[in-house]
Amino acid sequence: MNVSIFGATGATGKLLTERCLSAGYTVRILARDPRSFSLAGYVEAITGDARDLTAVRQTIRGSDLVLSALGAKSWKREDLLETAVPLIITAMQEQKVRRIIVVGSAGAVSTSLDKQPAYRRWIAENILYKTALKWPVTSQRAQYKALSASNLDWTMVMPPMLRDSAPRRSYRIDGEALPRNGVGISRAELADFMMLQVNGAEWVRRGVYISW
Repeated sequence: MNVSIFGATGATGKLLTERCLSAGYTVRILARDPRSFSLAGYVEAITGDARDLTAVRQTIRGSDLVLSALGAKSWKREDLLETAVPLIITAMQEQKVRRIIVVGSAGAVSTSLDKQPAYRRWIAENILYKTALKWPVTSQRAQYKALSASNLDWTMVMPPMLRDSAPRRSYRIDGEALPRNGVGISRAELADFMMLQVNGAEWVRRGVYISW
């Protein structure tokens, strides 16, 4: 299988890259400085930016699957997902590549917190989503909207806070909302779950929440 990975040089993206290589997939990544990526010798690297359609097209060309771990690197307004995701969709449609699995966020849908206790939902919606998480959440909602409007076979995996801790080997998934009192998930478990979706059909054209 030929796989294109966006955001491969980030913490979650590196885990996805490792898993794809372990599975025997041929991997192509897009990075602004591939030389700084520890796995650069094992992948085909396109030098460029996900905001550039030409670079995105080069990355996707000949692929069977697209994985994306793109996301905000700060609390500031970055507009990365707003710009890059429509370009990825366009390039996939042009080249008739249908399957894409992306990292989302538990705040990507307005009903994401419906299963949370009222006080936690109020704090998130009235404080966090209007202050520190305003722009990251805005970007994730734009990503969800763009994928939903496309004709691609997409899956958006939506975790709460990502942890660099060891996997617990036990987590919950839900297709309707973030599991009650879900506050975190390890990046390793997120990456493992995304890999399970490569040949899975349950969550195609849907978002799915994952949390401890």
